[in-house]
Amino acid sequence: MSSTLLEVTRASHEEVERLERVIVKDLQNEPASNKDRLFQSHRVRNMIDTITSTTHKLIEIYGDNDNARKDEIAALGGQTATGVNNVFSAFYDRLKEIREYHRKHPVARVVDANDDYEALLKEEPQIEFSGEEAFGRYLDMHELYHQYINSKFGEPIEYSAYLDIFPEAEKIPRKKKMTRQYREYMENLLEYLLYFFQRTEPLQDVDRIFSKVTTEFEENWAAGKVRGWENEHQENGHAPAQHTALDLDYYSTVEELMEVGPERLKEALAALGLKTGGTLQQRAERLFLTKHTPLEKLDKKHFAKGARGSEKNGVASAPQEDESSKEIALMEAKMKKLCDLLEDTIARTKDNVVKKQALTYEEIEAEREEEETQEDTESEDEEQQIYNPLKLPMGWDGKPIPYWLYKLHGLGQEFKCEICGNYSYWGRRAFERHFKEWRHQHGMRCLGIPNTKNFNEITSIEEAKELWKKIQQRQGVNKWRPDLEEEYEDKEGNIYNKKTYTDLQRQGLI
Repeated sequence: MSSTLLEVTRASHEEVERLERVIVKDLQNEPASNKDRLFQSHRVRNMIDTITSTTHKLIEIYGDNDNARKDEIAALGGQTATGVNNVFSAFYDRLKEIREYHRKHPVARVVDANDDYEALLKEEPQIEFSGEEAFGRYLDMHELYHQYINSKFGEPIEYSAYLDIFPEAEKIPRKKKMTRQYREYMENLLEYLLYFFQRTEPLQDVDRIFSKVTTEFEENWAAGKVRGWENEHQENGHAPAQHTALDLDYYSTVEELMEVGPERLKEALAALGLKTGGTLQQRAERLFLTKHTPLEKLDKKHFAKGARGSEKNGVASAPQEDESSKEIALMEAKMKKLCDLLEDTIARTKDNVVKKQALTYEEIEAEREEEETQEDTESEDEEQQIYNPLKLPMGWDGKPIPYWLYKLHGLGQEFKCEICGNYSYWGRRAFERHFKEWRHQHGMRCLGIPNTKNFNEITSIEEAKELWKKIQQRQGVNKWRPDLEEEYEDKEGNIYNKKTYTDLQRQGLI
């Protein structure tokens, strides 16, 4: 049975064909929810991996490097080591192996193919998602966000703003990108996005995607067209060092070298990795030392911090810097590609973060429970194709509402709110209700205006600002003014306000 090499080969071919049929049958079923779609994709991915490993095993068997397959085929024909055919002996040996196998496995039975298919199709693979990721609907980048705002290349911004700018690596100054802190941040960012993409899109060929990105990157890098790294390989090459260095053969004294000027001396010192500070004469003397003394024999005090041993004539460290720059730029290119593939998820994450800022903890928990209940309901009910040519809104029963009800509520009337980012509301009822919802509240908060009843029906940003100014002015008029409204009484019973009373008292009239 399975102890023979030919039986292993036959069983492997059968396993490959069986898994291929299961994959076809699984992909014919349309998933009812996002959760079912993920389960289906991971089931197919696991079966594809099994087919791949089994196929590699078959290739090794057919390679027959140890001639085991050849010897077994020869033994089937009764061919022994001495070359004598003994068919009966081979038959009885094989019969003995079969009986021995069934003796060791007495409960072995044939499995019905249909039952096996159903078991595989109902399998729910274990997929690890954090609570914030909500089973692949949102990104959870809080650790990367804290790493960004606590770094020298980052800035103190809100989490929602970070979700907008983290793909835009070209806006970070190139000097800050060459730090170990930025390299670690980019590695962690790329690792998380890749891991999230593999969990949510397991059927995508990541190696092929990155291979294409690398090919395009190499072409752009050679042409100096990588965004944020234009002509980086030339700037880190030999040409800039030769351009900024001075040929000291034309200068015989320090005084002649001083005539070059402080800025030119500073550039020449920087090209050699020497200190650039000090007076004009100190700079000239420091540079003039290199005319007759090699850099490696100069005193350490003349070199800038970290420069000695890493630069020789300003060009020795250029290949290492260029290679490091190229690695970081390639990571940025891969990160941008993943951001393009996850564009909808990033936008959905940002909307969710902004929405949660306007909700209480109880409201967030209630909404999460409602989403989970809705997903379970969707997965239990079979989706049916609903005929809806007028594209009417769906009712509570999942069917289009009657057309007369659609006209009664004015759902064909569109209301746009500039404060909500030109978001459209259909129907008068939805428009009036949105003034108390999170989107409008967030827009008013961004304008620095309290969302009170005074601003109902106002959708223009300019109108809201003008009304807020009028309210502030009106509040200034009605404000308590003690100098004019606080009253004082003299000995004769005359009533004065505080300002008049104080002036008369200073003049000695009271």
